[in-house]
Amino acid sequence: MAAATVWRLLGGGGYRGRGCAKNVRSFSFHSSPSFPSRASELSSGGPTLLAEKGPFACKLSSRAVIGFEGEDVIKFLQGLTTNNMNKLEQDSPTRLPHPTLNQPAVVQPPLYTAILNPQGRFLFDMVVFKPVQSTEKLDRSGTGPGSEKSAPKLVADVDAESVSDLFAHLTRHKLRAKISFSDMSKELAVWQRFGGALECEGDNEGSVGWGAGRDVAGNTSASSNVQGWRWHKDPRTGCLGFRGIFPVESTPPLIDADQEVDEQYYLLWRLEQGIPEGPAEIRGGEAIPLEYNLEGLNAIDFDKGCYVGQELVARTHHRGVIRKRVMPVIFLDKDGEEISEAVSHGAEIVDAESSKKMGTVTTALGSRGFALVRLEAVSKRLSIGGGMASIQVKVLRPKWWLHQWD
Repeated sequence: MAAATVWRLLGGGGYRGRGCAKNVRSFSFHSSPSFPSRASELSSGGPTLLAEKGPFACKLSSRAVIGFEGEDVIKFLQGLTTNNMNKLEQDSPTRLPHPTLNQPAVVQPPLYTAILNPQGRFLFDMVVFKPVQSTEKLDRSGTGPGSEKSAPKLVADVDAESVSDLFAHLTRHKLRAKISFSDMSKELAVWQRFGGALECEGDNEGSVGWGAGRDVAGNTSASSNVQGWRWHKDPRTGCLGFRGIFPVESTPPLIDADQEVDEQYYLLWRLEQGIPEGPAEIRGGEAIPLEYNLEGLNAIDFDKGCYVGQELVARTHHRGVIRKRVMPVIFLDKDGEEISEAVSHGAEIVDAESSKKMGTVTTALGSRGFALVRLEAVSKRLSIGGGMASIQVKVLRPKWWLHQWD
């Protein structure tokens, strides 16, 4: 199988996140002096196997693809989402090194954004792409642009289990807007390329990136397929690697047979980097966006106009008082060794000396997890409450962490 190579690298564990009961083999973390050191330095998780190996790639079955059509699409999403959707039309797009038959001279980078309820609580997150149209590319003769529309105006990858709820939410706000949306998951799939070794490759803006002296046109073409679907830098943070939407019946470009792995590895990579995704990890209807670091993940534009839920976000931001945030954590035994499958979602984190509650575990996989913790607790000695004081909790500060949060 494609994941066989990685299975030999990583051993036992289980995912214990909200609404998820998947079991996978656990993960052990051991460094090797033969691995590239820069990858570990770039990884929030330190010298783990995912940080020092790769690149890896996986199809994200937890994410679905929806398509948006209609002349009011941008205006409609602008009033619902936390990011500035006008950037998809107004911003200067990324210029590629060389146009090809399957790529235009420029492409529009994707945006990460969230949809909130009127009280400013998180409901859904999306990565929104503006697909390349045939009219923006050279035709088969290479002498002029294509002549027909080949993709929706916008496509977005969203949480797969929330599609029906998202469609109901969009329908309630649609009113007379000239917009339509549809589930395209039978045609298109979401993929991710990640891993510490991928970061060491370097990259050029808007493409997967190669060094000088290479075949520029060939490299531009290699990062996309014949329909123009391509890899993009993940809009949240560089440590996540590259994200793309591709036809379901084919493997995306730049993926070798031994690089494709199970989606649980991508979850582990996000746990190491401290980046939650979707309502299972960013609690739908409950989460305050700034406590889940969405402004640091480029999901919020504080200068855009009004949108649903903006008041709480703006008030919290301008007051500047955020006492707790989601951070990556490691679970350790009394000897300081990582311990797997011992902690579940919802477990309390307490001050080991005073037993005062300091946070809550929101997601766990093996010895890694996310926790919503008080910032004052980061420097304290922490443990799991409820009779599990022997399990220590180490809180990590992600590499992408904004200095003003300290």
